[in-house]
Amino acid sequence: MPERVKEVAVEEAERLKTLTSDAARSGAYLYPIRGIAYFLSHRSLWKPLTSKLVPTMTLGLGVTTFMFFFTYLPQAAVMAFTSGPLAAISAGLLVLSESSTILTLLSKTFLIDDALIDTFDGVLLSKNSTDLVSEGRQIKAGGDPIAKLGKLMKKPFVKFTPKAMIRYLMYLPLNFIPVVGTVVFILLQGKRAGPAAHTRYYQLKQWNKAQQEKHIEQYRGAYTGFGVAAVLLELVPLASILFAFTNTVGAALWAADIEKQHITKEGTAPKLREQAKNAE
Repeated sequence: MPERVKEVAVEEAERLKTLTSDAARSGAYLYPIRGIAYFLSHRSLWKPLTSKLVPTMTLGLGVTTFMFFFTYLPQAAVMAFTSGPLAAISAGLLVLSESSTILTLLSKTFLIDDALIDTFDGVLLSKNSTDLVSEGRQIKAGGDPIAKLGKLMKKPFVKFTPKAMIRYLMYLPLNFIPVVGTVVFILLQGKRAGPAAHTRYYQLKQWNKAQQEKHIEQYRGAYTGFGVAAVLLELVPLASILFAFTNTVGAALWAADIEKQHITKEGTAPKLREQAKNAE
């Protein structure tokens, strides 16, 4: 039995090593950073955020204060046995992560769902992916990318589910392992968050579950890299909502680049080919 456990551990370590290497080579971890720069340089993209800024910042402050007041000392005391002198830092990171998760749950459920969709679609419009966006909403003429957004025909973002919370709680004890445990925890969170960032993209592409899984598997390392970078940014609760928007911008920029790659490989976009054929 010990040999079998050792064998499984080695296999998992190798798989994790390969995944990390693929993530690093993909460069997808740069898209959350690009999202920040693009967001700051395109004022029209600020509209969805500014409309939700006051309630979400208030919520974030409340959640973070509550979590540090009631959970920091107990968790630091427990971590003193596993992390030693690093207990204070590890407990702080853990509380930040917990606060961020709760804030994400509440804000995406009650406050910013539609605003994130508008941000994603607005970026795609600014990158000339109008045909793609038109699959999920009406497009109005004139104005900036956000002003062009019409009525939603499809709404993809799924509310935070009990299954996701259970998975998060299962990973949480990893933080009691000094340094390495926290790194693995963030990596696992990133592995989940990466594909979730393109939920809107999958819907606009009208992919079924099998097509989505095939695409995700093809870009597994890249999605993990993107997800880890996004999770790290959102670990700061008072700024996590801002980074939720910039991460959405980064995800949309990546989707636009994927679309360009597909068009380049295929010569002409499938929809345009179909339109040309019908015109004949």
